[in-house]
Amino acid sequence: MPDANPAAMEFLLSRRSRPAKTLTGPAPDRAALMPILTAASRSPDHGKLEPWRFVVLERAALDRLAALAVTRGRAAGLEDDQVEKGRTQFANSPLCVAVVESPKPSPKVPALEQTYAVGGVCLALLNAALASGWGANWLTGWAAHDRAFLAEGLGLAPEERVAGFLHIGTETSAPPERPRPDLEAIVEWAEA
Repeated sequence: MPDANPAAMEFLLSRRSRPAKTLTGPAPDRAALMPILTAASRSPDHGKLEPWRFVVLERAALDRLAALAVTRGRAAGLEDDQVEKGRTQFANSPLCVAVVESPKPSPKVPALEQTYAVGGVCLALLNAALASGWGANWLTGWAAHDRAFLAEGLGLAPEERVAGFLHIGTETSAPPERPRPDLEAIVEWAEA
C-alpha cells in the first residue's frame, strides 16, 4: 500500500478551478510548464498508447486563434455573443494548452477508453497547474468542435479533436465556493 499523502488529499478536497476571465499574466514559462505537462502525462493509459498530445498556445498563437474564432464563428452563422465568447477565450488568455485527443489504432483498447484517458489528462493538467500555484480553467466551447477551426487553427488531423482548452495564468480573484455533489444522492454501496 502506498504511503498516505495528507497534503495531496487536502489539495484534492479543496481544489477549485479559477474562472478563465479572472486569469492574467504572468503565465508559466516553458520551464515552469514542463513539470505540469509531465504530471498530466502520468494519467492512466491502458495499453500505453498515449492517445493525446499538447499544443501550447502562447501569445501570438492566441491572438491568431482569436481572429480565427471571429472568422469561423461568422461563417458558421453564430450569434454575435457566441462569436465574441469564442474570440475572448483566446484573446484574454495568458497561456492555453490545447489537449488534443489523438486516438491510436488498437485491438485491445477501444476508442472510448482512449477518450476517457484523455479526459483524465485534462483533469490531471488542471490539478497540476493549480497545485503549482497557478490559476487554471478547463474550457471547450464551440471552437473545440468546429472542424475548420481545428484544422486551420491547430493543424488537427480529421480523427483528432480537442478535449479541452486549459487556460493557465495568475489569478486576479478567488472564486466563491460553489455547491458540491450530495454524496448521499450519488453513492450506492453494493455489499453483495
